[in-house]
Order: sequence, then C-alpha cells, then structure tokens
Amino acid sequence: MEILSASRETSPPAAATPPHVHQPHHHPLSSRKRKHAAIAHAAASSPAPSDPGATPAPENLVLSARHADLALRPRLNISRHPAFVPVAPGSLFNTTEPLCFNRLNFRYTPAGVSPLESAVPFRTIESNPTKFRVSWEDRSPFIRVTQDGLGLQGEKGFRSARCNAPMREGRWYMEVKIELGAGDKPPGLKRKEGSHVRLGWARREAPLNAPAGYDGYSYAVRDKSGEKVHLSRPRPYGRPFKTGDVVGMYICLPPRRKPQKRDPYDPAHIKRERIAIEYKGQEYFESLEYPQSKEMVALMDASDRSKATDTKSLPSAAKKSATVKNLPSTGRGKAGAPETTPMRHIPTLGSESYIAFFINGECQGIAFQDLNDYLPLRTPPSKAEQKKRVNKEGLREHKENPFDDGTLGYYPFISLFNGAQVHINPGPHFDHPPPPDIDAVVANPTADIKPKPDSPRTWRPVCDRYSEFMKEQWALDEQEEAEAKKNQPALEEQLAKQEKAEQLKAKRSKAQAAASKRERKSASRAHEMDLHKRAKTADHSRTHSPAFGAFSRNDPSVGGTECYAPPMIIPSASAPTFRDVSTPDLGEGSERIPSPAPTVASSIDAQIAGLAGYNDTSAYNTDYEEDLVPHDRDEGVETDGDVEFVEADPIEEAVSYSYGVRHS
Repeated sequence: MEILSASRETSPPAAATPPHVHQPHHHPLSSRKRKHAAIAHAAASSPAPSDPGATPAPENLVLSARHADLALRPRLNISRHPAFVPVAPGSLFNTTEPLCFNRLNFRYTPAGVSPLESAVPFRTIESNPTKFRVSWEDRSPFIRVTQDGLGLQGEKGFRSARCNAPMREGRWYMEVKIELGAGDKPPGLKRKEGSHVRLGWARREAPLNAPAGYDGYSYAVRDKSGEKVHLSRPRPYGRPFKTGDVVGMYICLPPRRKPQKRDPYDPAHIKRERIAIEYKGQEYFESLEYPQSKEMVALMDASDRSKATDTKSLPSAAKKSATVKNLPSTGRGKAGAPETTPMRHIPTLGSESYIAFFINGECQGIAFQDLNDYLPLRTPPSKAEQKKRVNKEGLREHKENPFDDGTLGYYPFISLFNGAQVHINPGPHFDHPPPPDIDAVVANPTADIKPKPDSPRTWRPVCDRYSEFMKEQWALDEQEEAEAKKNQPALEEQLAKQEKAEQLKAKRSKAQAAASKRERKSASRAHEMDLHKRAKTADHSRTHSPAFGAFSRNDPSVGGTECYAPPMIIPSASAPTFRDVSTPDLGEGSERIPSPAPTVASSIDAQIAGLAGYNDTSAYNTDYEEDLVPHDRDEGVETDGDVEFVEADPIEEAVSYSYGVRHS
C-alpha cells in the first residue's frame, strides 16, 4: 500500500467529483464490455492509427484489464493532458500537445485507473478546466484555443469544434461573440477571401473537417448573409452578423424517450463500447465514432425530403462484379437479380424541437424545427456481428455501437474559416440575456412581448449542463461496476477455463516442439552418418582398389598406393586331394582354406576370385550349385553336409590358398 500511495499523483480538485461507493475487496476481473486484451502482460497496439508526424514507436497501447498489472500506475482524477504551445510569441491562442484528437472515425475521452476494490479497471475522469468549454479532443487540430477553452481561432479552410457536453433534452442558451469574421481579414493575411464564421448545433456524426450545416447532422447560420444552412443548402433566415456582434444560440429539445424493454435492438438502450489505451503517458477511452448512415447521405442527393424518405428500395452499397452469371437476363438459378436494401425511416424529435438565433439580443425567429433524432437508426446485428470477433493477437476488435452510449445529443458547433476568431460565453452572465419566457419571444419575434415581473425562467445556460453530463457519465460507470460484480462468478469460471485451456495448449505446443526437435536431430544424425559412410566407402574404393593380381601391402610404413603380388603355391600333380573339407588331411605345401564370410572385404575378394575362375562353394555365397558334384561316400559315414571336389585344379588351389592367407 505504501508503494501505491507513493505512486499516485495529486491533481487539482475538480468542480464536480465522482461519487465514491465503497465495495468489498475481491479478485479484480474485467467486465465483458471492458475486456479487450486476452494476453494481459503483453502491450498491443491500438487499432486506431497514431497522429501524423508522431514518433515511429507505437504510442497507442491497449492497457491490461488486471489490477495487478496496473498497480504502479497513478490513479488520477484529472487528465495530465493537454499542454499548451502558443502559435506565436505573446499570442493568446495555442495548439495542444500531446493530445488524442478525434480522427479517422475514432473518438477519445480521458480515462483513469479505478481503485483496487473496483471490478472494472478504468473509469471516466475530467480534464482541466473542469467547466463547459470547447472539447480538447473533439475538435480539428487546426482550431487553436485559449487555455480557458473559450477562445477559438481558425486557420485556412473551414474547420470545426464541438463543446464538451451535449444537449439531450430541455431548453438551453449560450452566446458567441464574433471577434473576427464576416469577411474581415486578420493582419498579415494575403488571401483574397477574408475570415468567416458559422455557428450552430451538431450531432456526433458531423465531421470536424467540414463547416456546420454541411450535412443532415448539423444546423447552422452564416455570418456573411445571415442565411440558415442545412444539408449544404442555404435558405433565407435573418440578418447578417459581423465582427463585434454577439450571436445567441438557443435550442429546445423534448424529454428523452425511454427505451422499449421488449425491443433489445432499440437504440435508446444505453450501452458503451470503449477500450482503455495509453497515449503518451495518459489513459484514454478509445471507441468508434458513430458512422453516417446511408439514409442521411441520401438526403444530400435528394431534391426534397419526401423523395429522400421514400420507402422504395435502393441497390445495396456492396458492389458485385459484372460477370455473366450476375446479369439478370443470363443469371443462373435464383441469384440473378441484385440484392436490395430498403431505406430506413429517419425519425425526428417532433415539432417541439427547434433552433433559434439571436443577434445582439434581437430574436431572428425559428431557424429549424422538427429536428432529426440524435439516436442512431435501429440496426439489428447480423449473425457474424453477434459472435465475439477475435483478431490474430487474441484481442477483441472495435465494433460499431448501435445504441446510445450516453454522449449522444446536440453539441454547440463552431466552424471557422481563414483565421476567424470567436469567444464562447456559456453563462450564467450574458451580454444580452434572453427573456424568461424565451419560447413566447421565439414564436413571435416581431411582437413586443414584455416579461412579467418575477416570472420563472424557462431556459438554462449551457454552463449548467457540464456538471449534469459528468454525473451521467459517472452513473454509467457505477452501472458497469454493478454489472461486473453481478457477473463475477461466471467471469471467474470463464477466465479460469480460458487460462487452463491456454496452459494446456502451451504444454502441448511445447511437447510438439520438443518431439519435432528430436526428430530433426535424429534425421540430421542419420544423414550425417550416411554421408560419412558414403565418404568412407568412396575413399576406400579410391585408395584401396588394387589392380588385377596385385594387393595392398598391410604395412603402415608403406604408402597406401603401393601394391605387391603375393606368392602362389602350386602343388604338384602328385599332391593328394582332400575329401573331407571340414577336417581334411593336408599334404605338404598345402593349407586348409576356410569359407569366406559375406563381408564387404569378402565381396571384393569374391569378385577378384571370380575373375580367376574360382567358384565360392560356401553355404552363404554359393551361386554355382550345378558345378558341385558330391563325391562317392562310404555308406554309414557322416559328412556334416560338406561337399568335395572330384578333382583339384592346381590353378584354383593356388588362388584359394592366396585368399586363405589374406583372410586368416
């Protein structure tokens, strides 16, 4: 415990701190939602790409889900990031480094290590300053910010930024002061076009590298003409605003509907899909950003809303090769016609939802009404998506979340062009505060409606939304904690089975590797012995093969190539012949010749002897049985199966004697 307490880093106190619920100590295990790394001790690269221009080493590392591996990590309540780097000496605007920007369909939020008694290893934390402001992560890197998160400056083309809390229900108001816009050029700008600003509200799917009002996910108003923009179509709305003006942004949303319990695929169910990673010393939650649906993309190409929401089927986005079998007229079987996918209906929040803008306290009326619902379209998962997908490293892959993760809603969305500058005022003190009954003024912008004394305020400043949003996130953390503890026995059993299976698999792999190594070693040894035997045989044939009638001298002092001819003993014609080969009576000048054994040396001798006309009559090597004629034997005399020659040839006797001398 002393090591853990010493490793913790102190952080500034938060404006709102998560409630701490004491839980009994138990074996730390991760929940199904948080479990990502199957190999806890190995750091795996995050599926998301690293920042451009970053160091080549892997920076986004998936963190372990076991408390034992996180014991030495500090437990922070406030994120270390970001660090501010001024864009110029003395400038109030900064770039933020290091930081995980939302990019390439990935989203990042600060994370911290949970206490040791928690079932889930990570929890949601804040970043300084802990108040309503622009999000450090949820903005384009080309949007420069002040250290309080309220001042913004653009660079070159249109880039956007979202604030750090969404509006999910209720009536909310904020102000944005135009410090540079409406075509005015900043000092030193040599471009023909000046700076411009678009202000509005956007969902999570709205891109950060495009202006507000670009698609169906955002609603905006332009500074140049005062037009309202949605789906990249400007429409007349109010008067233009310029540098120095204060634009009030008001949104009204109906109460959030409750999910249908009988429908497991209702997108109103809250479910989070996120993975804890480390980026340059700071923990983050990494998750897939909500993708744009084809129905919303179709709105961009439709001439009007009725045509875009038609229930007719459109071809599937998946392309097929234009082969003969895919053509409807010549297709084989029933698969000739192309597959079609019906367009889903795009729900709205009803007529109670609308957006209005104020310029220097003057209401411009309702700009947009019957807003699109911020929930994703209902998407039942396919069979492949229902299965748990595992990649080659044993890590679960990211997958799209078809449910609300608690961060959906309408965010204040600010788009800047060519060095434009704005300042956000989230309240509670405004330059031009709206009347308490703001809805009455918005419904009749031209009427002179005087507020009643002591009338209650129907709207709220967006600064109040931040603390509510963080409490909602911490409540979801507690819900995940409870679910993890509820599933604790099943998780322990499952992890025990997985660990046992991994150990058995590792043991089998080790045994197989050892057996394979022994087989390779045995085969290599046999191959070496075979090569050695072949080399020895070849060397013996090359150095010890004498010419006909000559034999190598068995003398170490003499070279291996020196040969000699052995003397031949030719018996006289009067020499007696032997009848009993086993125990013959040898005469003078003659010796007994044993039968040669079938060895390598004897095969060579037999070859030479064969050239001399000698026939081996031993029981092992005889191939000339027709030349063996048994001698007349006396009856009753045993011969032990031996045979004898009728006549002895002197030449053959001499050759036999020579071989007998060499083999004796």
